[in-house]
Formats: sequence, C-alpha cells, structure tokens
Amino acid sequence: FDGLGPLFNRNSGSGCHFKDGRAHPPETIDEPMQSMLVRLSTVDESGVAIAHPTYGSQFNPQAILGFPAEGKVRIQYTEIEGVFPDGEAYTLHQPEYHFDNLAFGELGEETLFSGRVAPAVYGLGLLEAIPEAKILEMADRYDSDRDGISGRVNWVKEKPSGQKAIGRFGWKGGQPSLKQQAAVAFLSDIGITNSLMPEENWNFKNDQKGAPISGGQPELSDDFLDKITFYLQTLAVPAQRNWDQSEVLKGKALFLKVGCGKCHHPEFKTGSHPVTELSDQQIFPYTNLLLHDMGDGLADNRPEFGANGREWRTAPLWGIGLVPVVNGHTNFLHDGRARNLQEAILWHGGEADPARLNFMQLSKQERAAIISFLESL
Repeated sequence: FDGLGPLFNRNSGSGCHFKDGRAHPPETIDEPMQSMLVRLSTVDESGVAIAHPTYGSQFNPQAILGFPAEGKVRIQYTEIEGVFPDGEAYTLHQPEYHFDNLAFGELGEETLFSGRVAPAVYGLGLLEAIPEAKILEMADRYDSDRDGISGRVNWVKEKPSGQKAIGRFGWKGGQPSLKQQAAVAFLSDIGITNSLMPEENWNFKNDQKGAPISGGQPELSDDFLDKITFYLQTLAVPAQRNWDQSEVLKGKALFLKVGCGKCHHPEFKTGSHPVTELSDQQIFPYTNLLLHDMGDGLADNRPEFGANGREWRTAPLWGIGLVPVVNGHTNFLHDGRARNLQEAILWHGGEADPARLNFMQLSKQERAAIISFLESL
C-alpha cells in the first residue's frame, strides 16, 4: 500500500467497481459508503465552482494511520408518492446527505455536494473510439430543430497538454480519455499520485507530526497507468439477451416511440483507435455522450467544467439488464436513488420530461415491455 492516501475512499479500483459493474448506495442510514463518494465544491466571488477550501473536491471518509479521516456521510431518504394516469401508484426516494464527525470544522452552508456511485467500466474503449465529429454532429446546444432536446458537449482540458477536448467519461462528462479518467480516480479515490496528477490530495491540517504523506513521486508508474488504461479500453460489453423475443421487440419500439432514443442514441460506428480491435466497430451503447438538462429533481446544483448543476451526461444503457446478476442490486442513476429501472425513468425531467410523460401515458403492459427491453440489454 505504499502511496495510499493519506486520505482516500477505497484502497483499490475493484473496491468501488465490484466485478467491473455498477455500485450502489448504502442499504441503511448507518452503513458506510463502500462504493460511493461525495464530490464537494464552493463558488468563488465570480461564480466559478472551486474545490472546498478545507475538504477539497471530494469527501474522504478513510485515512492511513497517523491521519484523521475527514468524517462520515449518512444518506436519509424522503419518500415521494405518485400515480400513473391509469391509477397505478409508485414511490420515489429523494436522498438527503448528512455529514458527521467532521475532522476540520463544518462544511458551510455554501458548500455544493453531489453523491456519485461507481459506474460500470465495460465498453469504455468503444466509447473512446466514437469519432469526435459524430458527437459534435449530434449536439444541438440551442435546440435548433425545436424538438426540446438540446444536448451539448462538455469541453474539458486534456492533461498535460491543456488542449480542449470532448468530455466523454464520468457522470457529467468531466474527463476526455480513459487514461485521464484513471489518473484522476487514482488520485481522488485512492490518493495515489501519477504523472498526470502529481500533487498529493491532502490538506495541510492533516500533516500529523511529520507523518509521511508520499510514497515517492509519482507513486504510480506510467507503465502501471498504461496497463490499467488498456484494461479499461478492452473490457468487453455483455451481449444482449432475448433480443428476438416479441416482448423485447415491442419494448424497443416503444422505447424509441416515447422519445428515449433521442438522448440514449442506439447505434454508432467507431473510428480509428490506437487499440486496433476497437476501430471500425458497429456498437449499440444507447448514449450520445452529451450533456442534458435533467430538471430540478436530479439537479445537484454543482457545476463541473462546462456542465451546470442540472446537466448530466447521457449514461450508456448497454449491460444494464445484468446489474442484478453481476452486482446483486437494481439501483440506478448517478447516486443510486432509483430502486429499479421504472423509478429511473420517472426521475427524468427537464429535456427528458416529454419522454417521461409519454412513458407514464402508456398502459401497464406497455411500460412493462419497455422494462423488458432494458433488461435485455
């Protein structure tokens, strides 16, 4: 564990991305976060989001010996009741975050925070291989076609060049490449420095009587980072199941009819990629990798590069039906608040509100067909 911390969330990638799959929030209010984290920020005088002056950009509930952890996070849920037009009732869970045992004082009322569960990590190389021109072609920032969908690119900076690039990875599309995504995760989640993120992620208040804070500079070799990147690039997507069953085919048609496919774009052709096996592949990720306003219900009010507090990158849907098999749960969305796929749909707002309303107007059998289609992916 040379190089771990001094502050961290987990001590390995698989600790969050269990079996390379989707994580879930704590099952009880007192259970510690095992595969989830909370991002932090405040806003400076000019209105720009910056890291919290004491606790940084990510809350760290664990620390190595000789250092105090930053504190604990509890999630409490408020139940929201609703009814479909056909009379079927449903409930949604709205999370509320509470911070306890804070080591360095209160966070402050101005603090912005956002819970994030670890997403699945398969198929990422194929997303990296989608041509930039195709993503830009699908962007419609000012809704010029007046269809109510105004997806846009989150422009971010590549490290170390500083050049502008399309953000493809992360819940708000905050990272442009898998290498950079991995490098940022090593530092933010595990506290391990690397050539792209060379500065220790710690606060001077944590310097306990000269305890060592570094395992060398950088703590992670470029060779190790390259191997992790290659693994992420080449982890295959699960095959769709039951794709030819009538219920699944009906659900797919309804999925597109109600408007879900406007953001969850079904199909792409990859371009050229340094890993040649990823090049020129027909893929079906059900995403456009663009930012969309998802409304007040899902808003975390926390900007991230070009994304505002109501925007989220369209999450890929491939493999989503295997979450119960691989990870043993059915929690979805960026913070795992949705307890099943139907709840995930019902949380959609903003640009996705027309699609949500169309879904609600369907019969119970038709709604079930859409769920069957999603479970086949």
